[in-house]
Amino acid sequence: MKQLKLKDIPCNERPREKMLVYGVESLGNYELLAILLGSGSKKENVLQLSSRVLKEFGGLNNVFGASTKELTDIQGIGVAKASQLIALSELCKRYRSYKSKDKIKITEPKDIVDNFMEEMRVKSKEVLKLLVLNTKKEIITIRDISIGTNNSALIHPREVFNLAIKNSGDSIILIHNHPSGDPKPSKNDINVTIRLKECGKLLGIELIDHIIIGDRKFTSMKEKGLV
Repeated sequence: MKQLKLKDIPCNERPREKMLVYGVESLGNYELLAILLGSGSKKENVLQLSSRVLKEFGGLNNVFGASTKELTDIQGIGVAKASQLIALSELCKRYRSYKSKDKIKITEPKDIVDNFMEEMRVKSKEVLKLLVLNTKKEIITIRDISIGTNNSALIHPREVFNLAIKNSGDSIILIHNHPSGDPKPSKNDINVTIRLKECGKLLGIELIDHIIIGDRKFTSMKEKGLV
């Protein structure tokens, strides 16, 4: 692609100016990404760079799910630009998950999915997340209790219920992702859910659900009759 300096592009076609005049909704993904990147490289202007980044990653979701190394492996993306993208990705995840620290009330599996799908589905490693709820079914504590294992049977009940007891929790919910994108529960998923359900009964702390997150799909162990 022939290099065209950003200053040579008509003012009303430059991303920042276009956003100010027509609104942010008028910008395409590559234009929004160009604003975040701020500048191009010696070989490409920022619009050309952002277009290529999107193409090489196969879309915006993969860009924001990428690691520092994956980003800096792209020609034209250094540590500074990669850090900006990773920081924005994390801010988006926190905003969607915690809603500016408002308490999230759980009444059905969809409440979990709405708040945690975007965060969980892009993770490259399996993460088991514990939510501790109060008597009003509001989330009072969130903790990652396992990262990087595909064997949830390794989770000990002590790790799960200690956090709930310390925070005076009334009930708990487990969430974990399948990096493959398929949310079908494994035998280990089923076994650990049953085990924790029984332990919860003894302690008086109910396991409400165990949600498995795939790629825009999920499985609720409660809806499957396993909880």
